[in-house]
Amino acid sequence: MFVDVILPLPLDGLFTYSVPQPWGEQVKIGIRVLVPFGRSKTYVGIIAKTHKGPLPSGFQIKDILQILDAEPILLDTQLRLWQWIADYYMSPIGEVCKAALPSGLKAEDGYRPRTETYIRLTPNFRSEQALHIALDMLKRAPKQLKALVDFLNLIGDQDFSLLISHSSFPEVSRDELLNQGHTLQTVNALQKRGILEVYEKEVGRLNHGGEPHLDKIKSLSEPQQDAYNQIQFSFLKKNVTLLHGVTSSGKTEIYIHLIRQALEMKQQVLYLLPEIALTVQIMERLQHVFGNRLGIYHSKYSDAERVEIWQKQLSQNPYDVILGARSAVFLPFQRLGLVIVDEEHETSYKQQDAMPRYHARSTAIMLAQMFKAKTMLGTATPSLESYHNAKTGKYGLVELFQRYKGIELPEIQIVDIKDLQHRKMMNGPFSPLLLAKVREALERGEQAILFQNRRGYAPMIECKQCGWVPHCNHCDVSLTLHRNFNQLTCHYCGTVYQVPTECPACGCKELQTRGYGTEKIETDIRDIFPEARIARMDLDTTRTRQAYERIISDFSAGRTNLLIGTQMISKGLDFDKVSVVGILNADTMLNYPDFRAYEHAFMMMAQVSGRAGRKGRRGLVILQTKSPDLPLIHQVVRNDYAAFYRTLIAERQQFRYPPYYRLVYVFLKHRQDAVVEAAGLEMGRLLRQWFSGRVLGPDKPGISKVKSLSIRKIVLKFELSLNMAEVRRYLALAQQQMLQDKRYASLQIYYDVDPL
Repeated sequence: MFVDVILPLPLDGLFTYSVPQPWGEQVKIGIRVLVPFGRSKTYVGIIAKTHKGPLPSGFQIKDILQILDAEPILLDTQLRLWQWIADYYMSPIGEVCKAALPSGLKAEDGYRPRTETYIRLTPNFRSEQALHIALDMLKRAPKQLKALVDFLNLIGDQDFSLLISHSSFPEVSRDELLNQGHTLQTVNALQKRGILEVYEKEVGRLNHGGEPHLDKIKSLSEPQQDAYNQIQFSFLKKNVTLLHGVTSSGKTEIYIHLIRQALEMKQQVLYLLPEIALTVQIMERLQHVFGNRLGIYHSKYSDAERVEIWQKQLSQNPYDVILGARSAVFLPFQRLGLVIVDEEHETSYKQQDAMPRYHARSTAIMLAQMFKAKTMLGTATPSLESYHNAKTGKYGLVELFQRYKGIELPEIQIVDIKDLQHRKMMNGPFSPLLLAKVREALERGEQAILFQNRRGYAPMIECKQCGWVPHCNHCDVSLTLHRNFNQLTCHYCGTVYQVPTECPACGCKELQTRGYGTEKIETDIRDIFPEARIARMDLDTTRTRQAYERIISDFSAGRTNLLIGTQMISKGLDFDKVSVVGILNADTMLNYPDFRAYEHAFMMMAQVSGRAGRKGRRGLVILQTKSPDLPLIHQVVRNDYAAFYRTLIAERQQFRYPPYYRLVYVFLKHRQDAVVEAAGLEMGRLLRQWFSGRVLGPDKPGISKVKSLSIRKIVLKFELSLNMAEVRRYLALAQQQMLQDKRYASLQIYYDVDPL
């Protein structure tokens, strides 16, 4: 018997091993096996196929070394999803395996259950008479006597006759007893006397969330109920429906009603969010209703926690609702009936940095399709692709343009900072109007948010005399100053450098900062509003799950009243007392060399603006820009998504971009720039033989060197009618031809399908 195994390696295809005779009946698709690979290495792989041969001659087939599971950890639908991701996103299935499985399921020593030390009475002392003897025996050992009495108090019953009636004798954790003021030495002494027994107990890491309270679901308002009814009708005809609802229109409450309906039908629900930060607020709302039927899954959870959730989803009592970020699409579902993709427009749903470069929204739609489930896409600012699919009938479309309880959308005032800078009226990055409105809000006991989509202290430092700028040794980028850490950091490879005291080019000691990051905004605003309680939310301040939760909790509770942040703060967070939002420089989002720049800018500004005035009176947004007459700025002010869509969709059609064409980026990397230059030209020539004018490049991307690897980029534009299976076949053939050339033996070639 033979098995084809998926290995967590960046290699195409499956690897065949033979099964020793005694293990034949234990072999199942989806279980893990330990296998040899190469001369001396072993890996944990997953069986994807079983067969009996015959195999091609000339191959030496190795035996599997060990079977690690009695039952599959990968279900049939998951395996099909993995294969779809590998095919569509042109990634080795081994890379999909690496991305999908928690590390504890990929390692040879595997996952170790969490245990705690517990204590209980030994069988000889589980009677009233025996306990009286024990208490008498300990009269000359007062510390041990008190420890035993405290133990009996902790197990909650001093009536010894009731104690022995328990079917499972009461126990407490050793830490609980030690917290009563006792020492480990005292507990060990009671163990040596044979009165207490000490043992390890598996306790798990999951938060059980309490009992569900479906009766606590709020009633929908009339506009919400109308949208809910339209969604139900849409689901009768379409498998995917887009809910286009303005910020604070109550989309989450509609989702909760849809989840309740799915649970009543004994179905599971996957609720995706783009950012881990959002799970904090949404988790509290969902846990209040669904209690222990809700599981949370994202990358800030420990690997052991993710393994336990994975195993629970394989059990006979899985979570009915999974709330998670991008990676939650990989969890094993058994009866999935509804997928909700909240803030569907967010670029965070696309895996950008490593293979497979999948989009969680597209993957979730495919996952739902495999289960014949429904998909709900929701946002205040739909992606052009999703809105186009809805307007052309591929998706259902439901629109909700009234905020909950009739609260008005915020007023947006444009401030021309170019004119103010010319008149020397700016206080750093702050206009007089913005500072005045923030001060008024704080004096009224309200809150304010300042949005700057750059972290660090300053994007760069520069020699005042000769203009020298420090760059990364490994990447083609300038270094960002982080003053709190007193270091320069490359945001591409993470390398850290000391801050120079003088210019190495001319010796000048005057080095000045250029631009503003969130750290500098925080420093400057503390000088202006020393009485304000300020928090900063960016990648530097949210390295851990607890940091996310603390920042959001403090701002929600009013312990902080001025929040400074990057795009993290734009994503669906709901704060009651925010009356003023400042967008410090809209131009940093607009002046970006990408065909999606205006789309992303509109979405980000509209979403940030939506944080103002969500409850109570109407909010105010101060939008600072050097381009006040730009049509896009006025579309944001009017919240006119329809006009924004009409403008951009015409441009996309004219210049052959999505949603009218499909894009594939081909990236080539090598340590030597001359080699990657030659390889790019050769790859472009090969592709033009098959795709002719659909091939653009090769060109140097904006960042042409990362982690000491030089980069070239080829852009492919394909008509939607083109057979993508054939496209992938030709791309694989071109890659194979390239790598057969000895000059390109260490060349890296990878693809970004549907890039953002």
